[in-house]
Amino acid sequence: MKKFKWHSTPFPGVRFRKHPSRKHGVKKDYYFAIRYQRAGRRVEESLGWASEGMTATKAAGILAELKQAALTGKGETTLLERREVKETERAEDAAGRVTFKKFWEETYLPQAQADKSGETVVKERSVFKKWLTPLLGSLPFKSISPIHIERLKSEMSKAGKAPRSIQYAMAITRQVINEARRRGIYAGENPLKRVKFPKFDNRRQRFFTHEEAEALLSELLRTDPEAWEMALLSLHCGLRAGEIFKLTWADIDTARGLIAIKDSKGGRNRFSHMTGAVKEMLRPKEDRLSKTPGALLYPGPGGALRREVPRTVKEAIDTLGFNTGLADRRDRAVFHTLRHSFASWHVQGGTDLYTLRELLGHSTLTMTARYSHLAPENSRRALEVMEASLKNGKTKKQETTQAG
Repeated sequence: MKKFKWHSTPFPGVRFRKHPSRKHGVKKDYYFAIRYQRAGRRVEESLGWASEGMTATKAAGILAELKQAALTGKGETTLLERREVKETERAEDAAGRVTFKKFWEETYLPQAQADKSGETVVKERSVFKKWLTPLLGSLPFKSISPIHIERLKSEMSKAGKAPRSIQYAMAITRQVINEARRRGIYAGENPLKRVKFPKFDNRRQRFFTHEEAEALLSELLRTDPEAWEMALLSLHCGLRAGEIFKLTWADIDTARGLIAIKDSKGGRNRFSHMTGAVKEMLRPKEDRLSKTPGALLYPGPGGALRREVPRTVKEAIDTLGFNTGLADRRDRAVFHTLRHSFASWHVQGGTDLYTLRELLGHSTLTMTARYSHLAPENSRRALEVMEASLKNGKTKKQETTQAG
């Protein structure tokens, strides 16, 4: 790469280089820069081309302003600081003009429609219309404070909304404000940082019996063979729906009976072991998919990454009546119940929690410990240990009394 030659000007600290070909008038175009000392080190900052209006005199004036600011302690002492202040001022100006509703409609929602599933967008729009618009819609970003978020919590609580619903509304609000910050519309702190989210136990309790799981698989095999395959992978291998959607034939090793799970929700790559039924299910696909190992096993429309579980799964669950009379979402069966059943059956069968954590790809053992209550043998042994301890303690006390 050719190195440009810098030329001095009559003004100390101001110099320029010539464009190799472009002209400005009869002369070659000049690019100006300034050099100065700040905090014991040399700083060099670019200003611009003569064709854009920069001159040696203007450059000298800018340099004098920066030196004066450093001397008096008033104002920005570098061009970088000056640009940062301008950007902040622009963001603050936009934050004072752009309302929460305007940003939602013109920026956030179109981006959500491109990035999120249709079901998620419908849910977010419903929350926005019902709760966020009345309380936050007309407010510019810089006017939204923690008190407004507390009011949102209060209004939803008074209306009898569950803690999970309140947290969801707050999470959407946080996402919108963070997106505004990312786009330079708002430069302040996200007010959600100063508000406590309501606590709730959202863990699903339901897992299938072996008979229920067999009935669901049979119904899916009858109505939607591809959904049956996904259900089998989740139930027999413990895969999340998103992990199944990302699978390619390159991830399948039928010879060793392993499935490679990459970039999972838990942030840990792992291998899942195939059962005989899964091997048998995948075998007919081998000849076709091995020719295009990078292709998705279960692509969505147009070959794109699938985003939602087939609707036939919910229809099969409804047909079988698994959710009849159950209002609490934690007790209702969904696709994820298959993975939950995989874990529950393992613990009931004696698999220890450390091994189960690896099988599930959990980031912490705490997440896996939710299944510990399903190990009755462990609980019984713990009770026996306690009973023995109490008995030994009582015996020693009696021996001490008799000896006295």
